[in-house]
Amino acid sequence: MVPLTGAALAEVRGDLYRNIVAIHAPQDLYDDLSHEPTDWATAQQVERAVKPAPYVSATPVIHRPFEDAQWQTVIGWPFAHPQGSRFSSGQFGVWYGCTHLKTTVYETVHHWVHGLLADAGFAREGVRIERRVHRVACQATLVDLRPLLAAHPELVHPSDYTAAQALGARLHTEGQPGLVTDSVRLPGTDCHAVLNPVVLTNPRVHCPLTYRLEAGAVVVEREPGRVWLRLAP
Repeated sequence: MVPLTGAALAEVRGDLYRNIVAIHAPQDLYDDLSHEPTDWATAQQVERAVKPAPYVSATPVIHRPFEDAQWQTVIGWPFAHPQGSRFSSGQFGVWYGCTHLKTTVYETVHHWVHGLLADAGFAREGVRIERRVHRVACQATLVDLRPLLAAHPELVHPSDYTAAQALGARLHTEGQPGLVTDSVRLPGTDCHAVLNPVVLTNPRVHCPLTYRLEAGAVVVEREPGRVWLRLAP
């Protein structure tokens, strides 16, 4: 296992960008029953007439379900649904965020093309995905791996996560809140791997994104029809 001798501590007191899959436009729940919007409206009226009264909290200051749902989506999801990643073999959850918006794009584009699409056999022209970026406040002292990377490049190997996962398991067992390391997909920028959700608060929507495979590249749009970035997959 890579020793932590020479590692530093990083005081994080500010926002990180979190880039997740999300549908931009809401979909009508009844559009699979009819092609006519008037029929959707009728179905909604029937639903409202027969469904129970909506939940009303006796202590609304405490029970704020919409805020809780956003916290679960933006922060809580990877901890409730652990999966394999650079710093976890899937035995525990890791939340990844970055100081720079572009870093989240380079990282997620790589994993979208070489992970999800490649595994499913869908890496073909015209495939697209909608995403949303959030800003999340982080208040923590994290283990800073960047001073170790010159001597231990295996921690940022592009495809072999063995050393990084072993180190992540050690930090998780020791109760560390997380770590900071260099981005593999956009060198010179950083990635934060958070191991404890209590250090994350206040998720806010920053911007929508769309990724699309086009002419051998991934086109990234922040606004529909306007190319923001074009990345080699």
